[in-house]
Amino acid sequence: MREPPPIGYGGAKLATHLVFFAAGFAMAAWAPLVAYAKARIGLDNGGLGLLLLCFGLGSIVTLPLAGGLAHRFGWRLPILAGGLGLCVLLPVLATVASPPLAALALLLFGASLSTLDVAMNLHAVEVEQVTGGTHMSGFHGLFSVGGLLGAGAATALLSLGASPLQTTFAASAVTLAALVVAAPRLLPDRPTQGGAMFAAPRGAVILLGVMAFACFLVEGAMLDWGAVFLVEVRRVDPRSAGIGYAVFSAAMVLGRLTGDRIVAALGGTQVLLWGGLLAAAGVACLLAAPAAPLALAGFGLIGLGAANIVPVLFSAAGRQRAMPPSLAIASMSTFGYAGILAGPAIIGGVAHLVGLPLAIAMLGGLILLAPLGRRAVADSRP
Repeated sequence: MREPPPIGYGGAKLATHLVFFAAGFAMAAWAPLVAYAKARIGLDNGGLGLLLLCFGLGSIVTLPLAGGLAHRFGWRLPILAGGLGLCVLLPVLATVASPPLAALALLLFGASLSTLDVAMNLHAVEVEQVTGGTHMSGFHGLFSVGGLLGAGAATALLSLGASPLQTTFAASAVTLAALVVAAPRLLPDRPTQGGAMFAAPRGAVILLGVMAFACFLVEGAMLDWGAVFLVEVRRVDPRSAGIGYAVFSAAMVLGRLTGDRIVAALGGTQVLLWGGLLAAAGVACLLAAPAAPLALAGFGLIGLGAANIVPVLFSAAGRQRAMPPSLAIASMSTFGYAGILAGPAIIGGVAHLVGLPLAIAMLGGLILLAPLGRRAVADSRP
C-alpha cells in the first residue's frame, strides 16, 4: 500500500487546483490579444488562420514527448517547465511583429501548454489514487474558471487602456503566482526507471481516446459553430449570437464544479451514460427548438451533459493497466487535441455537403460514443 504524501491531502489538492487554474488562465489570456497580433503583424484572415494553426500543431506534436518526459522524470519538472513557458511566451506574443517569429512563439506556447496539460492530469490522477477520492471534475472545473477569468481580466485591462504588453505581464504574474504557491505542495515524483518513453495507444486507451476525440470535437464545435447556427438557422442578431457559447460555458463550469459529488455518488460509467444522453438531448433541443430561447436551453444541456465526460476519461486513463498512466494520458490528450483541431473543418465540410443542421445533428451521434464506450471505464484493464 502506498505511503500517504508527507504534505497531506489538502496541500496536494490545492496545488492541483492552482495548476489547472494557471493553465486555463494563461491560455485564455491570449484570446483577446489575437486581434492586436493580427493588426501588428499585418495579416489577412487566411494568414491569421495559418498562424493560429501553429498553436494547435505545437500542442499536438509535443504531447507524446510530454508523456515520455513525465513517464521518465515525474510530473514536477514538466508542470513547472510548461507553466514557466506560458509565463515567458505571453509577453512575447504581445510584442512579436514578424510572421515567422510569431509562428515560432505560438508553436512554443502550444508546446508549453501541452507539456503542462499532460503532467497536471497525471498529478491529478495520483491525487485521486493517494486520497481514494474523486476530484478530477473539480480540477477541470478550475481550468474552466481560469479560462473565464483569464479572458475576462485581459479584456478588462485592454478596455481600460492597458497595452497588450502590460496585459500579458499582468496575466503572467497571476500565472506565476499560482505556480509558486503550488510548487512546494505537489506530490513527490514517481519517475519510472528505464522503459520506453513513447508507446502507441493500446487496449482500453484506444477506446478512451476515441471518446475523448468525440467529446473535444463537440466542445470545440460549440465554440466555432454555435454562434453561426444561431444566426443562420435561428435568425438571431449576430450581435447577440455569442450568448449560446456563454450559456454552454457557464453550464459546463457548473457541471464540473459539482461533478466530483456526482461521480462519487453515481460512478464513472453512469456519468458517461447519463451525461452522454443529456448532451445528445441538448443537441436535439437545439435542432427542434422553434424559438431562440429554447435553443439556448439546448446549449445549456450540452454543457451540463458533456461537463464531466472528459474528467471521467482522464481518471480511467490513470487506472488502466494496458500502458503506463503517463503515456496513456498523453495518448488520450493527443486524441482530444486532434478533435479540437479537426472539429471546425469536419463540421464545415459536413455543413457544406448536407447543411448546418445535419452537421450539428452529427454531434449528437458523436457524444453518444460516451455511453456506448463506458465499458472501457468500467474495467480500465488490459
